[in-house]
Parts: sequence; structure tokens; C-alpha cells
Amino acid sequence: MARGEELPLKQEDLSINGHALELRVYAEDPLNDFLPSVGHLDVYRLPVGEGIRVDNGFEEGMDIPIYYDPMLSKLITYGKTRDEAIDLMLKAIRNYHVEGIQTTLPFGTFVCDHEAFRSGNFDTHFVKKYYSPEALKASHEDEARIAALVALRQYISDQELLRLPN
Repeated sequence: MARGEELPLKQEDLSINGHALELRVYAEDPLNDFLPSVGHLDVYRLPVGEGIRVDNGFEEGMDIPIYYDPMLSKLITYGKTRDEAIDLMLKAIRNYHVEGIQTTLPFGTFVCDHEAFRSGNFDTHFVKKYYSPEALKASHEDEARIAALVALRQYISDQELLRLPN
């Protein structure tokens, strides 16, 4: 093109085939103004599966120093539709296990779960319009409350089974 030559493909020869998302996973604390989170990767297990790719630079047991860019990896998902790629991203985030430092994974969940993002009705001011540490905490509190209710229901069910006469 730079020499004025014609490309072998025309625009009408191209078609969209699926959707991909990328989440840059940083050693940053989204509850503390995204400040770097340094420390030791006590647990560092990557998600795997069809449609999931992780371009990664760390392993379990390594230290995250303050001297370098805090990016741990790029988490990429691919699906036939945008919704499928988003759902797969949420699954991949749930299966990305990190202990010892804070990461941007909870922020990724917040974004992928947000109605504005899911609907595509957002712009470059998404974070300014929708994100706050309080909103992220609230979403975690809802998850914790649901998990507690499920555990309580299972406990009650187990107790009833134990009390049944033989």
C-alpha cells in the first residue's frame, strides 16, 4: 500500500468470525486506586480451556517487585458471539487463582458483569461513570451473601437428613 500497490484482498472479502476479549491482569489493587501490589505469588494458577489463552510472564513462587511494570499477563477469550466471549472471560477469571498479591481480576469481573459493558452501551469514560471501590465492594458483598445463603441451606438440608428416622 505504501508503494501504491493494490492489496490482494478487498474489504468485501473480509468477514467477522467470532469475538475476542482481552483483560490485562495487573498486580494492582482496584480497591486502593489501582496502586501496585508487590509481594510473593503464593498461589498462581492460570485458567485453561477451549477459547481461553493466557500470555503470561510469571510462575507460582515468584516475587512481584515494585521496580517493573506490574502486568502479570494478558487473559484472552474467544467466542462465537460477544456474549459467549464475555461469559468465557468471567469463567476464566473465576479459574485464575492468585494469592499473595492483589490483582485487577475483580475489576475485570466488575466490568464484564456490568450492564453497560454487556449491552455495548459504553464509551471511554466507563470507569469514570460506573466504577468506584465501593461499587466493587458491593458486588463482592452480594456474592458473599449468596454464597452464605447457599451454604446455610445446604447445612439445614444436611441436618434434616441426619434427623430422619431409620
